[in-house]
Amino acid sequence: MIKVDHRRIHYLNSADKLEGPIIYWMSREQRVRDNWGLLHCRELAGAEAPLIVVFCLVPSFLGATLRHYDFMLKGLQQVERDLRSLGYDFVLLSGAPDKVLPDFVRKVRAGAVVTDFDPLRIKRQWQDHLSLNIDIPLIEVDGHNIVPARFVTDKREYGARTVRPKIHRLLPEFLEDFPELDFAEVKGESFPAVDWEQMRKSLEVDDTVGPVELPSGEESAHIALDEFVGLGLGEYADKRNDPNGESTSRLSAYYHFGQLAPQRAALTVATSLPGDGAQSYLEELIVRRELADNFCLHTLNYDSLEAAPEWALKTLAEHSDDIRPYLYTYENFEQARTHSTLWNAAQNQMVRSGFMHGYMRMFWAKKILEWSASPEEALRITIALNDRFQLDGRDPNGYVGALWSIAGLHDRAWKKRSVFGSIRYMNERGCRRKFDVDTYIEKWGLGT
Repeated sequence: MIKVDHRRIHYLNSADKLEGPIIYWMSREQRVRDNWGLLHCRELAGAEAPLIVVFCLVPSFLGATLRHYDFMLKGLQQVERDLRSLGYDFVLLSGAPDKVLPDFVRKVRAGAVVTDFDPLRIKRQWQDHLSLNIDIPLIEVDGHNIVPARFVTDKREYGARTVRPKIHRLLPEFLEDFPELDFAEVKGESFPAVDWEQMRKSLEVDDTVGPVELPSGEESAHIALDEFVGLGLGEYADKRNDPNGESTSRLSAYYHFGQLAPQRAALTVATSLPGDGAQSYLEELIVRRELADNFCLHTLNYDSLEAAPEWALKTLAEHSDDIRPYLYTYENFEQARTHSTLWNAAQNQMVRSGFMHGYMRMFWAKKILEWSASPEEALRITIALNDRFQLDGRDPNGYVGALWSIAGLHDRAWKKRSVFGSIRYMNERGCRRKFDVDTYIEKWGLGT
């Protein structure tokens, strides 16, 4: 019998359960295997109620481009195929969830709606609005964090050093294997297969940022995980900061679109050969990633400079009138038209591949701070570029990474410098001490 830890479950309204189908409003976790939200739906449905999986496709979402929609839709096609092979219905609705789900709930006379935990504003607004427009339970399940974000702490953590012991204390309880989703016991109303071609035509997205070569979907995500563990994990501790190496996991897009459960990756890495690589990766996968969710959950303006720590705001204000060595516009940055061939190479890597190595992303963002008219403008440009070109854009990790680079979030004060004040500084000389900069520029320095 499927049983989901009650500590992952959060009721978003106080409605009493009614008889009827259980709806899984799939959102952040776009997969069939290793999905606590879907498993809780199966638990609620039991042998008496149908289970219907619904995804609400918003035709235009937070500036997402064709690159993001293409990757997501290919993954969702696999979700539909895998669900139908198990006897479950998959329904694709067009429109904002809080607008289209209430009518669907009433149409099928649902008994409850289960959805995914997500700390981003727009997702929480949808949940809040939906809860007011349905008279059945709306239940949130945290299937993204290994230790559920609402359970590990009830406040915004100062940094990794404060949240780490809380996560590690609970990790043995939560780092468990997933039950298998079995075949549907009860058949409900049958819904037609999705017309994916027509759905693609209905999109209202920017098609100037096109798809990339990274294969999408749950199967590809598991293949990528196995390849990383087999080929890259052993060298991860030593080579993860080398943008020319192949030791990073390249799994961030799969985590962002929910095609791979971070818990599955943690279980796979934790049971691999022991070593510094496994420990280093688990720190990034669990502590750092869950710290980002904690920040966005407890910080409504997570994408604003106002969310930075006080010491950082003070030092940036003290240096606001410092002369910038260069000043560039958003268009200059987007088109990789700066004086720095290394910065331009990093921008080109992101534009062309939908990915930028983590070490370069820090350097890239810090130079935007140095070459922008103000920290506020630098943060705006950094988030806009990241969300437009990175496959893993519009993600808690992206917002936290931008604020770490530009405004010292989850960091400490360093030696004072012009423009930066006490914000941690990075330059090309430091990069050259870390890796072969000229090789990186040779690969990515030219535009498309």
